[in-house]
Amino acid sequence: MEQIRDLLLQGYGAMGIVLAFSVTALAVAIERAIAQWKFVTRARSLGETVTRCLARGAFDEGRSACERSPSPIADVFLVGYERLGRAKPEHVATAVHRERLRVNQDLRVRLWVLGTVGATAPFVGLFGTVVGIMNAMSKFKRDDTVTFPTVSGPISEALIVTAVGIGVAVGAVILFNFFSQRANRIATEMKLLTDEFLELLLDTPSETQPSRKLRRDDADRDRAESQAGEARDMTKRAKGDGDGDREAA
Repeated sequence: MEQIRDLLLQGYGAMGIVLAFSVTALAVAIERAIAQWKFVTRARSLGETVTRCLARGAFDEGRSACERSPSPIADVFLVGYERLGRAKPEHVATAVHRERLRVNQDLRVRLWVLGTVGATAPFVGLFGTVVGIMNAMSKFKRDDTVTFPTVSGPISEALIVTAVGIGVAVGAVILFNFFSQRANRIATEMKLLTDEFLELLLDTPSETQPSRKLRRDDADRDRAESQAGEARDMTKRAKGDGDGDREAA
């Protein structure tokens, strides 16, 4: 335990900070790996299912598939299903693309942590090395005879902090570039799937869209009730005219 404490306090705590950076970067990398695991595969599978349903007019079946799917792109498709028939086609497309951009932003969450670790870890290690060398040099007195073996030990220990800082920074930068490239690939795949979905969704015949069909049925029902009311009014007026003629006679 004492050796671990001395290691963490090396360079006036710089080693402890660098090691904390490494643990943080590793945690973020694991979380991003879980979030992006099989993202493209699941998105393609759901996209194929939905496009097949729309192609044959199975509107409700495609929506049910989106509601059951764990893929984040299902939220993008559901926005299109919910807005269809309630807004203009261009507004439907805008809402779908807006939701797609939100999902893209979620793919890049916490990647800034990896970039920050990659940029600052070497400087923290260098700070620890400079402080360690200054501390080692301050222990010598003016009348002491300084030999190379006497100086090499403290300096080599101080340089360890810089070496660890550079190693942590290299690993963080590699992870940052990997997950950024993967997020760009996923964003491109989502753009292609969303465009194909909108093409089929907006070209779907109106009779297969429940919301539009219900709206048309409501209009027909209102028209029928209006015609029935007019017929009743005409009947009442006819009866009123007949009663007036009898009274005049």
